[in-house]
Amino acid sequence: MLYRGADAMPTDVESACVDPRQLSFRFADSDDEAVASAAPMSRRAARAKIPGRVVRLPTGGRSLEEIRLEQAVAAYLPPGKGLRLTLTNNHYNIVAVRREPAAYAVRIHQVFAGAEPRLVRALARYVVHNDRRASGVLGDFIERHEHIISRAPRRPRQLKLRPVGRFHDLKDIFDRLNRRYFDGTLQAQITWGPAVLRAQQRSIKMGSFSVEDRIIRVHSALDRAEVPPFFVEWIVFHEMLHGRYEIRRNGSRRCFHPPEFLAREREFADWERASAWEKENVDRLFGR
Repeated sequence: MLYRGADAMPTDVESACVDPRQLSFRFADSDDEAVASAAPMSRRAARAKIPGRVVRLPTGGRSLEEIRLEQAVAAYLPPGKGLRLTLTNNHYNIVAVRREPAAYAVRIHQVFAGAEPRLVRALARYVVHNDRRASGVLGDFIERHEHIISRAPRRPRQLKLRPVGRFHDLKDIFDRLNRRYFDGTLQAQITWGPAVLRAQQRSIKMGSFSVEDRIIRVHSALDRAEVPPFFVEWIVFHEMLHGRYEIRRNGSRRCFHPPEFLAREREFADWERASAWEKENVDRLFGR
């Protein structure tokens, strides 16, 4: 290589060996770091330096406690049966089960979250078989935690009422019965329920009373021209009595119709006629 002038000549051995056209690289500042970077690294150590992936399970807005309890109960279900479990703050319907052909729909108070295996097995037996012994186990647990259930905060519910049907006005019926049998003192709301009949359904609820929300629901199948008004009135009157008489507990079981309830029900003016009409027409009415 040719150099022009004395100033262009190399001043030491190191500079004489460097080609100015060559790329330069930055090395470690110390010998220790250089040695460490050149040393071989195990696979475990290499994985430790790589940031781990954070995997989040799709919960769909559900709590982990709800998902875990659902999975624990589902492990005891018959093959081919599904489960939809929902934790609630309902103070009155602590455990509600809807048995469908392909799945069980369960609404249960959040006090059962984190239940021990024995309680989970009892819950599964109750869901599948409506087992009496399992019901006793659940009842004992509920009684021991009654103080927690009673003070649990309620979640606000958005309710859409539909009291006026095509053939029967439930609000008009409720107001007339309230004046005649309750001196207008019974506080409740009333609505037609959803028009849903499920295949292989073994029982039909013609009416229901939600103690927590104080709402009476009447099955939409009764909103027909062939259903006489006195029969709809009897169903409404029955549910209104649930608003007057509290549910009693008999051991581990609850009594929904105490003797005074049944005696008061017979005071309905068309009780005998409504009972006879039900026996003759209910199967045809619900297509069974």
